[in-house]
Amino acid sequence: MDKENNKTKWLHIRLSEDEYNIIHKQFTRTTCRKLSEYARNKLLHKHLTTYYRNQSLDDLMTELTPMRKSLFAISNNFNQAVRKLNSMNQNDNVLYWIRLYEKDNNIIQKLVGDANNNIQKFAEKWLQDFTRPILP
Repeated sequence: MDKENNKTKWLHIRLSEDEYNIIHKQFTRTTCRKLSEYARNKLLHKHLTTYYRNQSLDDLMTELTPMRKSLFAISNNFNQAVRKLNSMNQNDNVLYWIRLYEKDNNIIQKLVGDANNNIQKFAEKWLQDFTRPILP
C-alpha cells in the first residue's frame, strides 16, 4: 500500500460555529472532494484550486433567464397569430393586417434573436468565470 494514501494519524481541532462556517465556505469554493482533503492541503501549504463567482453577473443571469423564456413565448405566439392570419380568407382588410403583422413579426424575430445572442454571450462569460481557477 502506498504510504501517502495510508492515513493513520488523527488531528483533532475544535472550532466555533463561525470558524467552521468560514472554513466550510472556503472548502466549497475548491475542487477538493472532502473537507479533510481541503484541510490537509491548506495545512501543508499544497496547491488549492479555488473558484469564484461574479455576483453582478450572477444577478444579471438571474434576470435574463426568465426574460429569455418570455421573449421566446411572445415571439412564438406572435408568429402563430401571423400564420393564422395567412390562413384566413384573403379580403382587403385581412391582407392589410397580414402585411402589418408580418412586418412586426420580422422586427420581433430579429429583436428576440439579438436578445438571445446577447444572453448567450453573457451565459458563456458567466460559465467561463465560474470555472476559472484562482491560484494561491
